[in-house]
Amino acid sequence: MAVRKLNPVTPGQRHKVVNKQEAITSSTPEKSLLAPKKRSGGRNNQGRMTMRYLGGGHKQMYRIVDFKRNKEDIKATVKTIEYDPNRSARVALVVYADGEKRYIIAPNGLTVGQEIMAGKSATPDVGNSLYLADIPLGAIIHNIELNPSRGAVLARSAGAFASLKSREGKYAIIKLPSGETRKVLVTCKATIGTVSNSDHALERSGKAGRSRWLGRRPRVRGVVMNPVDHPMGGGEGKSSGGHPRSRNGMPAKGFKTRDKKKASNKYILERRKK
Repeated sequence: MAVRKLNPVTPGQRHKVVNKQEAITSSTPEKSLLAPKKRSGGRNNQGRMTMRYLGGGHKQMYRIVDFKRNKEDIKATVKTIEYDPNRSARVALVVYADGEKRYIIAPNGLTVGQEIMAGKSATPDVGNSLYLADIPLGAIIHNIELNPSRGAVLARSAGAFASLKSREGKYAIIKLPSGETRKVLVTCKATIGTVSNSDHALERSGKAGRSRWLGRRPRVRGVVMNPVDHPMGGGEGKSSGGHPRSRNGMPAKGFKTRDKKKASNKYILERRKK
């Protein structure tokens, strides 16, 4: 996986850095695993704008990804590695021994023709999904469940990974990509390896139009608004906005918004790095 810097033949390409996409082996998705994806444009069911800076963008189909990996102890063969417009990581199309096809988040190092498996009898190899109770300590993992059988919710974006530090009774101690260390039940599943497309962070769009293709409209800074529109708005000339805060008055830049009485606080052993 590598990135490519374009020659500045146009202003939009002067700073553009794109992914070479060497790992992608197919440009045609599996039709049976596609679902329609409707855009709201930031409007609710009454047509009123409830989310700003959304709208437009290229039409996309959703790829149904298997985050549960609940087809256990059956070998699956990787058929293709594909681009997914809905996420930063690549997805892999796998075909099980009984003929069923599923998409999974492709980890780094997964190749076409490789066999993977989930469940108790799976070995701790890249792409295999195991229970945290069966994964060796110190292993690099991704696609981690927070609740058994609910599906993976942690470490799913491009280049993300966590590490299994230790086990204490019915809990595993995991260091997450944010730097947070927390307890997760050992009956939850995780996949071995690092999420693919780790060079995603090095990409640069080069022009505002690429954001519009993704459905993002121009975002306006609070300090250039009027006082009626934002707490940081108003003033003569280029005056600063005072204390940084959101549009509804919530302090920003260092103010902790997490509820001190949140039930899951007891599972967090070390907070994420600032």
